[in-house]
Amino acid sequence: MTDAEPEGLSQEDYATLCGFLRDRTGLSFTEAKRYFVDRRVAARMQAVGATGLRAYMNLLRFQASGEELQRLVNLMTVNETYFFREKYQLDCLVNSVLDELVRGRPKGARLRIWSAGCATGEEPYSIAIMLLENWRRVDDYEIELLASDIDSAVLERAREGIYDERALQGLPAHLRAKYFQPLRGAAEAGGPRWQIVEDLRESVDFSLVNIADPQQVRAFRGIDVIFCRNLLIYFDDLGRREAASMFHDALAPGGFVCLGHSESMSRMSSLFVPRRFPDAILYQKPVDGGAA
Repeated sequence: MTDAEPEGLSQEDYATLCGFLRDRTGLSFTEAKRYFVDRRVAARMQAVGATGLRAYMNLLRFQASGEELQRLVNLMTVNETYFFREKYQLDCLVNSVLDELVRGRPKGARLRIWSAGCATGEEPYSIAIMLLENWRRVDDYEIELLASDIDSAVLERAREGIYDERALQGLPAHLRAKYFQPLRGAAEAGGPRWQIVEDLRESVDFSLVNIADPQQVRAFRGIDVIFCRNLLIYFDDLGRREAASMFHDALAPGGFVCLGHSESMSRMSSLFVPRRFPDAILYQKPVDGGAA
């Protein structure tokens, strides 16, 4: 590995850095992302006063707190989303999937839904609103809404629950009025903003989780539905297979995975059964817990 290369990383250095990030986070960066990676790494090296990539890699590897690795990861992740994104999948949840999951369960039983890669919180809050508005049995069960991301900065924003017009563009006006409060003075500070009501903010359990780390995902067990939409596109083939296996372990028998519209579990793993519902296709862990 060479030391300082202010004009950009060498081929060897780029491969070393990307291999390290892939091993630690599951995120895969190809040559096409080189300019994106170069700029962000250069900014962090300057911020910490690293004399070259060797020194910076040592900091990433051996810093006891892991603070610098977390800061770099925060810069490397893309977190563009909005409320009710790919709503047909949320319709599938409330119209078909939940009724199937609770069949035979007594009232008061627990349902666990996990939004993996939740970014700034639009997805888990959308799920909460859909349940409250459209699932008639929402009060009959103990529903746990879990949400996780590898980016600590976006999780803080998710917990605050403050959004601009773009994030709310797909939300009907009556739901905005019901579940959001306009923030005074926000218009003068860069456009109108709204904060989701406190009851909804408290209904979601946000946590910092790297889904590529088996230790961190071990706490996620007995999950009924996993939403992991448009996250695995940033993983390589091996990373996707590992994530699919992790989701299989996390799910209760008969549980479901919901992927992004361009993603297909059949190209990642044979552990799941594709289920075609009227609104969407989801992937189910067999009830016997085995491979499909």
